[in-house]
Amino acid sequence: MTAQAHVPSLFSRAGAVSALTLAAIGGSLLVPGAASEAQAAPHGATALKVAASKKGSPYKYGATGPRRFDCSGLTVYSYKKAGKKLPRTAQQQYNKTRHVSPSGRKKGDLVFFHYGNRVYHVGIYAGRGKIWHSPKRGSVVRLERIWSRSVWYGRVR
Repeated sequence: MTAQAHVPSLFSRAGAVSALTLAAIGGSLLVPGAASEAQAAPHGATALKVAASKKGSPYKYGATGPRRFDCSGLTVYSYKKAGKKLPRTAQQQYNKTRHVSPSGRKKGDLVFFHYGNRVYHVGIYAGRGKIWHSPKRGSVVRLERIWSRSVWYGRVR
C-alpha cells in the first residue's frame, strides 16, 4: 500500500455529496482566505450595477434619484439599493469610507476627486480606470475614464 492511500481525501463521500448539493442549488464553497472579489465586496458590486443601470439619467443638483442625480446622489442611491447607507455629500462619504490605495482599488469602490484636502466629486469605480458618475449640470450619468491624478479611493463598509 502506498503512503498516499493513507492520506484522507479532501472531500469525504459525504463532503463531496454536500458540495454537489450546494452547487446544484446555487450555493458556493468558501475556503478561508479565498473569497472572490464579489464575495468580498458584494455591496460594491451591486452598487456598481445599479449605477450602470442609470446610464443617461440627467444631472440635477441635490437630486438622489431615481430619475435624476448629482454625483453624490448617484452614489447614495446606488449603495442604498445595495443595502448600505451613505452620507449625502462627497466629502462626508469620503470621511465615512475605509480608504484604500490606488493599487488596492476594486470595482464598486468610491473614487473621490479632490483639490488639496477638499473632496469635490465622487463616482463608482468600474475597473480599467473608469467610473460611473453624474458629472455636472447639462450632462447625464455616464461611464468615463478617470481624468485626474488627484483622486482618492474609499471602500464602503
